[in-house]
Amino acid sequence: MTHLTQVSTLDSIPIIDLNDTDTINLVQKISQASEVCGFSQIINHGVPEELCNRMMTAYTQFFKLPAEEKAQYFTTDHTKQVKLFNYFLKIQGQEKVTMWSETFSHFWHPTNLLPENPPQYREVFIEYAKEIGTLMNRLLELLSQGLGLEKDCLHKKLGENPTLKAQANYYPPCPDPELTLGLAVHTDLNALTVLRQTEGVKGLQVIKDGNGLVLIPSPMHLLSTLVIKFRLAYFFYTTQYQIW
Repeated sequence: MTHLTQVSTLDSIPIIDLNDTDTINLVQKISQASEVCGFSQIINHGVPEELCNRMMTAYTQFFKLPAEEKAQYFTTDHTKQVKLFNYFLKIQGQEKVTMWSETFSHFWHPTNLLPENPPQYREVFIEYAKEIGTLMNRLLELLSQGLGLEKDCLHKKLGENPTLKAQANYYPPCPDPELTLGLAVHTDLNALTVLRQTEGVKGLQVIKDGNGLVLIPSPMHLLSTLVIKFRLAYFFYTTQYQIW
């Protein structure tokens, strides 16, 4: 296993400024980032920083709930709409290894299934999801234009009621982080992922051209994983990543 200290750091994958008034330039930048890297940092994304912080706080409070209270969500049944679970790494000839993380996942709707504790979770999530939904629609329009399509093309392909899911990964302090993975190498199966990193925490590693690059989070950026997998004759670059 590669040690974290052996991995290169990268503090600037392609940066996309959504305040760019030159639409042609903006479309070209996001298309190039999607084709070459598959990851981009979105700045001036329009999601209020205060709201992002409240959402991160709500997630943190959830993971710090007493174990007996979280137990109602723990499951190995991934068909459940709201679930708390662990990822595993399968190693040939050995038993599967649990990743050093907990994952909480749920669909955006229906909201009545969301946790009642922390008390503010539902209210904050509904507000956050609305803002993220607006951002995703903007990104899909730009990606459609980058493919030479009508700007509502990808939105139509996804349909009026696409599957929308929220997921939070929690990484408890580890006594030997050099030998630990929070999540194994993987690519997302969904069309578009908008990822918010915890400020000041390193560990998100993008695999590009066989090399691991650790992204250093900025509090003013949202990391947007641009993974397009539609039944079209156009494809963007799909990037692997993992969490140390």
